[in-house]
Amino acid sequence: MRSRVVLLAGPSGAGKSRLAEQVGLPVVRLDDFYRDGDDEAMPRSPLGIVDWDDPRSWDGERAVAALEQLCTTGSADLPVYDIAADGTVGHRPVSIGDAPLIVAEGIFADQITGTLRERGLLAAAICVYHHRVVTFARRFQRDLREHRKPPLTLLRRGLLLLRDDPQVVARCVAAGCEPLHPKAARTRIETLLTASTRS
Repeated sequence: MRSRVVLLAGPSGAGKSRLAEQVGLPVVRLDDFYRDGDDEAMPRSPLGIVDWDDPRSWDGERAVAALEQLCTTGSADLPVYDIAADGTVGHRPVSIGDAPLIVAEGIFADQITGTLRERGLLAAAICVYHHRVVTFARRFQRDLREHRKPPLTLLRRGLLLLRDDPQVVARCVAAGCEPLHPKAARTRIETLLTASTRS
């Protein structure tokens, strides 16, 4: 095994992507493994749009296969998904070099915790979280900035997620993720990296 995976799970807008960028390790964006929006099996939200927060909208098996390839061979060709386009819009090659850890972040990261652990690929699983009002504000600002959907749709979706954030954190913890605020999560990853480098 060339490398192992640090999973960052937690509510949308909690700071997973920002944290992943800060630690200086190879990053896999698990949200790029969404299924295409025209898939008839895609779940729908009460708003009548694709429910991007339902685990059935995401292809966990494909994500695990990509992570396993990265950990064992050191490289993989990963998809690039655009929520505004409701589909995969390209691919990007990822090489981990001699990095002992890979950070994989996404709202469904908790769904693959058990599988990665069973295959010996998991270094740690962390649920990143803030107070849910902070998460709501950060998520809404991000979605507006990235033009993910019309503003009214984003607001209505954000209010639904505000209600559900505690359940998302509980789901992640039940899957074996350690609940940490972003600063503590960064310290945890840096400690893992130091230990991996010494071993």
